[in-house]
Amino acid sequence: MSGGSLPSVSEMLTVSIKCWQGPAFSIHVHARADLVKVWAAASISTPSCIPLFPKARPCVRYSLTDHFLKYVLFLSNLMFTILGLVVLGLGMWGLISKESFAQEKISSIGTDPMLVLVSLGVVLTALCLLGSVGALRENCVLLKVFSAVVLVLLGAQVLVAILSYTTQDQIRGYLRSGMLTAMARYQDDLDLRFIVDEIQTNLQCCGADDYRDWEINIYYNCSAPGVLACGVPATCCVDPLENGTVWNSQCGVGAQKLDEFTAQTVIFLGGCLGGISRWIEQHQGLIGTIGIVVLGVQILTLFITTRLLESIQWHKALYNTVK
Repeated sequence: MSGGSLPSVSEMLTVSIKCWQGPAFSIHVHARADLVKVWAAASISTPSCIPLFPKARPCVRYSLTDHFLKYVLFLSNLMFTILGLVVLGLGMWGLISKESFAQEKISSIGTDPMLVLVSLGVVLTALCLLGSVGALRENCVLLKVFSAVVLVLLGAQVLVAILSYTTQDQIRGYLRSGMLTAMARYQDDLDLRFIVDEIQTNLQCCGADDYRDWEINIYYNCSAPGVLACGVPATCCVDPLENGTVWNSQCGVGAQKLDEFTAQTVIFLGGCLGGISRWIEQHQGLIGTIGIVVLGVQILTLFITTRLLESIQWHKALYNTVK
């Protein structure tokens, strides 16, 4: 055995770690107040543990906690990588099926809701792929990049939450602009049409501020030549079903010509921006709970990644010292 004279029993702490590459090694770490000496001694036995770093000689054994954290991080990121690919595929399928890349439609692709799915899918896939590969391969660089990106996203979400609370008037303006844009393209974009119909049906509203906002649509404009002129979509109707069974797509025809007293028996008069505000107020607790859970998951991910990084770096440093 090499490495100099041993300190007394009362002055040292011994930790033995064994592995099974050729003759087994027993690594003893003797700690004193001002000195740490590390050396390896050959052993005649052959333990059956499998090293975490197959190419390392001698190898060191990780704790069960380290293995657990490693595979939790790997499997969770793998699951979200698959989810990201699914979201990305749905977004691309939506863009291609609507021929959004055609020359005559490419100018409006920025407002296509499918672009949100594509962006979310790309970010989710790339980020979680970093985490899963970094955890599986015990790659410190990938894990550091992964944790840095998660930290940035975490900070961005907190910032968005603060801005959402302090700039409510500006956000309302953005929502109004987006709603009017969707209404203007109601007949031309099936995805925007679906979103507008769902909002109007579930919130029992019509238009952005009121039902007359549908004047912005070229088909529902009162100067339009078609049968839809001066009307509103059927999802604005109080009762779009005839006899409770048949969908009447013409129930909103001519609704903009009616005075409010008469119109209220046929369609919803209130705009959807007010309905959205009321819905948010009624579900503040649920929204807050979801936000806390999402932030908590990201904080837990950062903790696991940091803990795994520290363990990997410590074991690599120990191996390099012994080697």
